[in-house]
Amino acid sequence: MSEVFAPEKDHVILQNIRWETFLALLEDLGEHRGRVTYDRGTLEIMAPTKKHEALKSLIGRLIEVFTLELGTKISTCGSMTLKSQLKQRGIEPDECYYVQNEAVVRAKDDLDLEVDPPPDLAIEIEGTTRWVDRKSIYAALGIPEVWSHDGSSLRIYRLHRNGEYRVSKKSGALPTLPGAELERFMNLRTTLDETSLVRAFRDWVRTRFGTE
Repeated sequence: MSEVFAPEKDHVILQNIRWETFLALLEDLGEHRGRVTYDRGTLEIMAPTKKHEALKSLIGRLIEVFTLELGTKISTCGSMTLKSQLKQRGIEPDECYYVQNEAVVRAKDDLDLEVDPPPDLAIEIEGTTRWVDRKSIYAALGIPEVWSHDGSSLRIYRLHRNGEYRVSKKSGALPTLPGAELERFMNLRTTLDETSLVRAFRDWVRTRFGTE
């Protein structure tokens, strides 16, 4: 029998949920279900806040500006549900991207992580206490890199051979994008409107890399 409790407002935990039930909920609830995480029987559903969505959208815009200016080929997959029945885990990142494996998935509308490579980069906005350890799910699914932003600072986590993430100063997915600069521009969001901030970041990229 499943157990349900809500540790916070707009945050629900269901336990003893079968894999088949998880898949049925994804289909029945549709895109308005909130952010869903599944870990071997535990299902977490969280409704993102305005701040959460604003942060994830901004970091996504900066990544897209950077890759556009440098001509880096990427495939943007947003909050696509990443799941593996074999691993009994499922997760929806705030944003995710194929970079190194972009050409492998370019022509595919549907991806199966049992046979297809996972995204090269996932973005996590850490603003709400999570019951489920999301990094352990990313690790189990083989996501090489996770960027975590807590509202004030950015951390780059890279997956090592022992199956654990370690903080890194440099990205493997986008090695020419300094994490410190991305963090600096993210922190301007309280003093600049978003359009001006993105334009300033674009100008910095053009000056730094001579792409203008």
